[in-house]
Amino acid sequence: MSEVWLRIVVVVSVCCTALSQAEDRGGVWRDVGESVTIQCRTSAEQDSLYLKMGLSKDIDVFFTEKDTGKNTISTQYKHRLQSNGAFPNVDILIKNLTANDTGPYWCMYKAFDRKTSKQTATDGSGSVLLVVTREVRAPTGPVKACDATHQDLVMVSVVISAAVLLCILMAFLIMIIIKNRRLQRTNRGPVSPNMTKSLRASVAPRRLPTNDVYEDMRGTFRR
Repeated sequence: MSEVWLRIVVVVSVCCTALSQAEDRGGVWRDVGESVTIQCRTSAEQDSLYLKMGLSKDIDVFFTEKDTGKNTISTQYKHRLQSNGAFPNVDILIKNLTANDTGPYWCMYKAFDRKTSKQTATDGSGSVLLVVTREVRAPTGPVKACDATHQDLVMVSVVISAAVLLCILMAFLIMIIIKNRRLQRTNRGPVSPNMTKSLRASVAPRRLPTNDVYEDMRGTFRR
């Protein structure tokens, strides 16, 4: 039970983090087979544009360079993706959406620094959270990253998980204590008859020594 609650807490936290990291914090809802346009924008001087997908930004979707103008499209989006506009402001159209296309999309720009001979990456505007539904589309509009209700849900989940874990630990400790007491009683065993006699002999009352002279005098007076 506690493991299930911990998984729920992790999923809610990851979703909230992904939404808060998106610059415009926008949610786009589409049905299967429809299309979506992602508008990547930046005001700084850049050399290349990457469109990434996933919470960790580890899936390459689209890549273009300023100097060559060459576009590279991932195999998963081949024949479904088109780009329009002049670099660095590019509109990326994804058609024939499927349920696997659901997830956050990130506009990432890179510029070459001639002083350090290194590339610096920056996030551009236009990043969106795409949700592709199979049947009925949810109402469109901006989606709040993590409102107070979601935060309360996370707190309640954490408290419940902690309480369940505490109860399990207490029950485990009680079982160990009871088991140890039973083992102690078993190791003692029943008391043998010889041991009982020894105990009785050790506590038997001792007779006080008598004086023979006083005994003879008592006998004389009695006569």
